[in-house]
Amino acid sequence: MLTQLKRIVQEVNQIPILDDALTFLARRLQDTMKVDCCSIYLANYEQQHFMLMATEGLSKEAIGQVAIGFSEGLIGLIGQREEPINIEDAQSHPRFKHYPEVKEEKYHAFLGTPIIHQRKVLGVMTIQQKRKRKFSEDEEAFLVTLAAQMALEIAHAEARGALNLSDELTRQTWQKSLRGVPGSNGLAIGVGHIPNIKFNLRGLMLRRNADATDQIARYREAVRLTRDEVQKLSDKMQGRVPDDVLAIFHLYQHLLDANSLGHEVEAKVQSGWDAASSLKMVVESYINQFRSMDDPYMQERAVDVEDLGNRVLGHLLKTNQEQRPVPDQAILVAEEVSASMLAEFPHGKLQGIISMRGSNNSHAAILARAMGLPAVMGVTDIPLSLLSGKDILLDGYSGEVIVSPSQAIRQEFQQLINEERELYGLLQEQADLPAETRDGHRVELLINAGLSAELEGIHSEVGDGVGLYRTEVPFMMRERFPSEQEQCKLYRSVLSINPAKNITMRTLDVGGDKPLPYFPVTEENPFLGWRGIRMTLDHPEIFLVQVRAMLRASLGLDNLKIMLPMISTINEVNESKRLIRQAYYEVAEEAQLDGQTLSMPEVGVMLEVPAVIYQLPQLAAKVDFFSIGSNDLTQYLLAVDRNNARVSGLYDSYHPAVLKALKLIVEEASKLNKPVTLCGELAGEPGGAILLLAMGYRKLSMNSFNLAKVKWVIRTLSMADAELLLEEVLDLEHPHQVRDRINRHLETLGLGGLVRAGK
Repeated sequence: MLTQLKRIVQEVNQIPILDDALTFLARRLQDTMKVDCCSIYLANYEQQHFMLMATEGLSKEAIGQVAIGFSEGLIGLIGQREEPINIEDAQSHPRFKHYPEVKEEKYHAFLGTPIIHQRKVLGVMTIQQKRKRKFSEDEEAFLVTLAAQMALEIAHAEARGALNLSDELTRQTWQKSLRGVPGSNGLAIGVGHIPNIKFNLRGLMLRRNADATDQIARYREAVRLTRDEVQKLSDKMQGRVPDDVLAIFHLYQHLLDANSLGHEVEAKVQSGWDAASSLKMVVESYINQFRSMDDPYMQERAVDVEDLGNRVLGHLLKTNQEQRPVPDQAILVAEEVSASMLAEFPHGKLQGIISMRGSNNSHAAILARAMGLPAVMGVTDIPLSLLSGKDILLDGYSGEVIVSPSQAIRQEFQQLINEERELYGLLQEQADLPAETRDGHRVELLINAGLSAELEGIHSEVGDGVGLYRTEVPFMMRERFPSEQEQCKLYRSVLSINPAKNITMRTLDVGGDKPLPYFPVTEENPFLGWRGIRMTLDHPEIFLVQVRAMLRASLGLDNLKIMLPMISTINEVNESKRLIRQAYYEVAEEAQLDGQTLSMPEVGVMLEVPAVIYQLPQLAAKVDFFSIGSNDLTQYLLAVDRNNARVSGLYDSYHPAVLKALKLIVEEASKLNKPVTLCGELAGEPGGAILLLAMGYRKLSMNSFNLAKVKWVIRTLSMADAELLLEEVLDLEHPHQVRDRINRHLETLGLGGLVRAGK
């Protein structure tokens, strides 16, 4: 049975057209199970019916013509119940409905099972026989198992079929919506463009060569040319992205160093292989090592190594390949988008990015955010080649990609883009006004900074300071731990931009989805492992160097606050404060010798581990302030990895449990007289900001591009209305209900244009 199942699945997977795939499936299933009839119906949610798409045994003329309503007949019953139905005589069943066109009068025995993909009924698969009998448990198990295995393949075949159909009516019916992980916010319309990979190590045949001296010379020349090429790409991006993002290209240069790839490649040449073959073996070894790691960030480094290897190979082979013309409105599509791909793309033509692999930690996503381009990562529901030349609508807020849209959907999406542009024009007009509700409640709006696109937010005059400065980025962008002096220089530049505004610096928070490339940690579940304060307390030499750098950077200033991440016990706070005091006394003594004075900064903790919710009184006695990392708190409360495309749909900060936890925290903090800031994505969403204000939050920290729209929302609402809305949504059962209610509220305020922008 297992062999038959695998063979059917593999065979269907090779058929690109949906209709052909379903016809083949019905034929193979009829033959394999030795039944008189096999039929496949697919769900059409717009029309609310199941359409007969393939059959062996019923009338072929009924294919594409007979539609059975979601609440009609046995097919509808299977869809409603989402479970198989096995009947000895279908025609005697009370839900049986006769459709003359299908000509099934001669069939009695009936077995049907739903085809379900990601909790959605895609269709129904049935088998029938002329004689009255109950299908056996083995037969039922086989059909159910096949349907479960075929669900993903049918979803893929459906997409492939939709993209290969030319009939406009059919295209509208089978317009395909794909899902990925949001990599960079924004909306875009364009044509899918897959750049030629000029040279590819994967297809290179290994060859021997005895002249090691010549091969090494050729390799070194190719590396030199690649270095120049990478430097030109870096220069090209200068001014278009912040300096910390340009460090991506510094990593490229490091990989080209003789002490990195070069030494191993030349060793292979010395053993008798030619330069290209040696390069292939070394690069593919590193690619396999990176891709076998559990950590998402480390997996992304395989993209960089492969991209560099292909570039060196191109210079080794000294051949040219003509690039296909780029559309004026292009969506860059690639198996894995690399930083150099973006740098090479014609300026002004790029509208958005789709990467079939990758996450929001990839260098492509970091660059996309820095360049203000919408991006969706980890799109796995369709073969890459079928997106080339197709009209694409890209939603970087939700991670949705609509391929071959109908004219009506395209016009609607274009309207959203127009509204977004108009909206942001209006937002800028109020950017300099205070964040104050209509009834006089003042709110402090802060900026989350330190990650690529957000960095320029530090220079903005519209924010009240930095609520979260992520110090881990300089660590992640280097090939070693940055020195105390390097850190001090960076922190000083941040603190001195506007000495009148507070800057809250979070100590090193790596691990989970933010590993260090030069300090790899292999764990089965990194999000619940050695990360944040757990790692730095185990390495006090790292913690002390960083805190000393922060304190030295604050000499003569009084705007530094230090925040501790991933706190789960009181003892972690005690130990952290002991080390901070040690660093303070050391730096203060040094400063006194130079005639300078050092202020002791306030120390706070991140509330992101659910355990701390029940330790707030004890924490309040130890620290000066609280800051809520709502992203991680949501992830831990709901037990969902938000970077996993399969379950990311379950990650929702509007979950009633998350909202109630946030309300509990701010109420408890108020009783304890401790200031609390919320610095997760929820603060930057218009609806989220309304609920947070109603709960009692008066400090919100967000990405800089969200600040203007949140300020506009605050200036439009009254606290009384917000409190009524909060009371209502806390009684709802599902995050979707909460979102719908918030969106309706935004509409009543005349802020409907923020519904899309706030996602």
